[in-house]
Amino acid sequence: MMNVVFLSPDFPPNYVNFCTRLRAAGANVLGISSTRFESLNHELRDNLNYYYRVDDMHNWDQLCNGMHFLAEHYGKIDRIDSQNEYWLGTESGLRSDFNIFGLKREGIEKIKRKSLMKKVFQDAGLNPARGRVCQSSEEVEAFIAEVGFPVVAKPDIGVGAARTYKLENQPDVEKYLREKPYVDYILEEYLTGLIVSFDGLVDEEGRPMFTSSLRYNEGVMDIVNNDSDINYVTVREIEPTVIEAGMATLKAFDVRERFFHFEFFLFPDGSVRPMEVNMRPPGGFTLEMFNYGYDFDCYKIWAELLVQRIKPEVGKQKYFVNYIGRKDNKRYAMSHEEIFSQFGSLIVMHDRMSDALSPALGNYCYIVRHKDLQPVLDAATAIQEQAY
Repeated sequence: MMNVVFLSPDFPPNYVNFCTRLRAAGANVLGISSTRFESLNHELRDNLNYYYRVDDMHNWDQLCNGMHFLAEHYGKIDRIDSQNEYWLGTESGLRSDFNIFGLKREGIEKIKRKSLMKKVFQDAGLNPARGRVCQSSEEVEAFIAEVGFPVVAKPDIGVGAARTYKLENQPDVEKYLREKPYVDYILEEYLTGLIVSFDGLVDEEGRPMFTSSLRYNEGVMDIVNNDSDINYVTVREIEPTVIEAGMATLKAFDVRERFFHFEFFLFPDGSVRPMEVNMRPPGGFTLEMFNYGYDFDCYKIWAELLVQRIKPEVGKQKYFVNYIGRKDNKRYAMSHEEIFSQFGSLIVMHDRMSDALSPALGNYCYIVRHKDLQPVLDAATAIQEQAY
């Protein structure tokens, strides 16, 4: 029987689905986290064969003790995962030390550091935005003199748009230099193309099981910085240039048996430039959006790929699906009841979002779907209209 260790299986809450599908596929599901067992939800507790609690998920000795314990009681560990960007480095280290299939320590830097991603993109013949890690004010000024305003400053290692700056003038530069955290920051030229994604799941040989693509109403950095509302759509047909760039990126980073979330700039002439790679699913409830768009269960597809090597034909995406976020600090024209009265036939899911994700994704969301694009865009406009 396959033994799969899942790190931090209790966050985000919908990731319990990975554990339930692994158990249903026939795996031993072995959890490691710092959360008290009694605090785990009942569904998760019922689907873990064993739960090893550590005091601190950042304590390497405790994690290794947990891995040794699980291996002694269940046999060789076959896979370890979290599907969470935050734990990618931890996963890769444990895979290296315990000889487990998958991304290992020597490969993690090029997918964690944006500066090293650029080198991989360049070697693959793709054309990322010009960028450089700048550690001093002199280096910042030299880079801006080279590419001009505006520029984007973001942590070289970081998740999402938190602590990301758009520098449009000299006062912005001075404010950034005063406030930025004491970590490596990379500065990039600011590109104005449409931000799109290339997402999906690949098998152990790097072949896509399914793919999808997101279209955002606004860049996530701007949504966080401006405290605005997000909506983003999974499209039914992906542009050939996005597919071509996405497939080249899969090959360049040698992605195997993983979910992936790549971001690109798409320009009006159809050309594509890479933005960054993430070796995990897109965040929030996007996995649920895949399920609603295709009418399948991507958690099940992943689990059965790992455990049983099942590779189903999934066909084409059937629906446009739109995530529509709203924030608690805003007043909206439509109430929850009015939204259901007008758009109830489109709504396939609605729920509160984790506070940790709310600056980008909102505190509450509605997910709508339709075979045509315009109805889901119209729903977003109405649901996010503010009351003045």
